[in-house]
Parts: sequence; C-alpha cells; structure tokens
Amino acid sequence: MQDILSLAGANLLTPMILCFALGLFAALARSELTIPEAVAKGMSIYLLFAIGFKGGVAVADHGLDARLVAALVAGVVLSFVIPFVAFGLLKAMTRLSATDAAAVAAHYGSISIVTFVTGTSVVQAAGLSSEGYMVAVAAAMEAPAIISALYLASRSGGRAEKMDADLWREILLNGSIVLLVGSFLIGLVTGQPGMARIEAFIVAPFQGVLCLFLLDMGLVAGRGMRGAKGVMTPGVLAFGLVMPVVGAAFGLAAGMALGLSTGGVALMMVLAGSASYIAVPAAMRVALPDANPSVYLTLSLGVTFPFNLVIGIPAWVAVATAMGG
Repeated sequence: MQDILSLAGANLLTPMILCFALGLFAALARSELTIPEAVAKGMSIYLLFAIGFKGGVAVADHGLDARLVAALVAGVVLSFVIPFVAFGLLKAMTRLSATDAAAVAAHYGSISIVTFVTGTSVVQAAGLSSEGYMVAVAAAMEAPAIISALYLASRSGGRAEKMDADLWREILLNGSIVLLVGSFLIGLVTGQPGMARIEAFIVAPFQGVLCLFLLDMGLVAGRGMRGAKGVMTPGVLAFGLVMPVVGAAFGLAAGMALGLSTGGVALMMVLAGSASYIAVPAAMRVALPDANPSVYLTLSLGVTFPFNLVIGIPAWVAVATAMGG
C-alpha cells in the first residue's frame, strides 16, 4: 500500500496534472485566464493525430495477432456492460429519471480520449511501456455504450430514438473518432519510415501541447462546476466519484486476464474508468433528447474528468505497477 501511495503521489506531480490543476483553480477563482477556442481545437486535433499515428506505428512493428483481437473484443464488451452497472448504481444512489440515468450510464460506458491521452503520458513518464494497439481499443469503446443506453432507456419507460442512419452517422463519424482511427491507419500503413519523417512534429512537442490543452480543460471543468450547484445532489456527486473506481476495477480484471503489460493494464483501467464528454453528448442529443445535458455533462466533465486526472490516473498506474510486481 505504501508503494502504491508513493507512486500515485509521484505521478500527481507531473506538468500535465499540475497544468490541469492550475486551470481548475483559475476558473474556480474567477480569473480572467482563457485560451481561445480556435487554439484549443487546434491542440485537440494535434493530440488526437499524434496519439493515433504513434499507436498505428506501434501496431505495425508489433504485427496483428490474437492478443490484439482479444483486447478489441474485451474493450467492446466492457463498453456494453459498464452502462448496466452504472445504471444500477444511479438508480440506487440518486433520484434521476430512467432517461437521465441511461444517458449518464452511456457516458461511463464510453471513454474520454483526452483522459486516455493523458494516461499514456503518465504511463510513459513512469517508465512503463504499453501495447500500441490500446489506441485501437479506445476507438472501439466509443460507440457500444450508446446502444446499451438506448436499451436501458426503452426498457425503463424512457423515450429513446431509433438507431437510424442519422444516429449512426453521429456516432461513427464523430470528428474525434474519424481523426483517431484515420491517423492510426496512416501510422499502421507507413510504419517506422513514416514516423522517421514526422517524428520531430509529433514526438518532441507532444508533452508541451498536452500541458496547455489540459490547462484549458481545467478552465472548462472549473467553469462547469461553478454553474452546476443545483444539479449536483450528494448522490449524483458521489456517483461521479465512485463510478470511475468501479470502471477501473473492470479494466484491471480485463487487462490482467488478457495478459497485458503493466502499462497496458493501466491504460485499460484508464479507459474503463473514464467518461465521455465529446462523442456521447453529441449522440445523446439525438438518441435521448429528453435527457438533461446539465446532468450528464456536469458529471462527466465537471466531476469525473477532474477526479481521473488528479487522482484516478496516478492511482491506476500505481495499482497496475503493484499488480505487475
């Protein structure tokens, strides 16, 4: 336990986590600090491309095998199953309607790509290696949770829209998914020769760009927390802190069963313990129009996202390291 606490404490004191904390503090203190929206969007495009491309190159070096397929299947299963667990906890801990609970559950079955990108940096900073195909697992875990949420809403008497072409387009052609999968395929096709050509662009600047991006995310999360006093009942707030731990436990079990590396187990925990605030909110506007965005956005971005960056990711890395011996 002492080793886990020591590792978690060390991982907290990284530039990425501290930059997020700075943004969070600035927003809560009502500072005028801000980052232009166009700059923030440009940084997100850069980070998604870099992480996808590097993942593709790693898979090109590793080769396609049964372990990669098993990891993809495990990710899809987790994304399907976790919403049912989240829905049950919400019904037990809160008084949310079935529709709101299903919408929130979808966010926790899906993943936060920014949390994943931060997790990869913390894993690398801890001196751990991980499977390059984890970025493909991240992409595979985006959509299945939405299907589970629609089932839960319909079964519980909520109004859920049918899975028509427009909804599938919203899910599968979401900009972050297209860029992540596309850059992964480019890295897979070009391999190390492609990496050699653009390494100076996507490797050296990555940590600095991530720091500034997380500074902006801290500002966004802090502003959301300031304006969500009426939404965050004690039960809802507790769920936002408990569910990441529950999801990470599922990720730990899956990672260990798959025989992933220590870094791979940590990233599986990061994925399973995160909550979407980009792809799923866009889909929920179409799929569950009666759900209250102030509930699911505040929980995913204002509560769980800060928890994961400040406490969760360092803790998952420490646990995976301890379990890996």
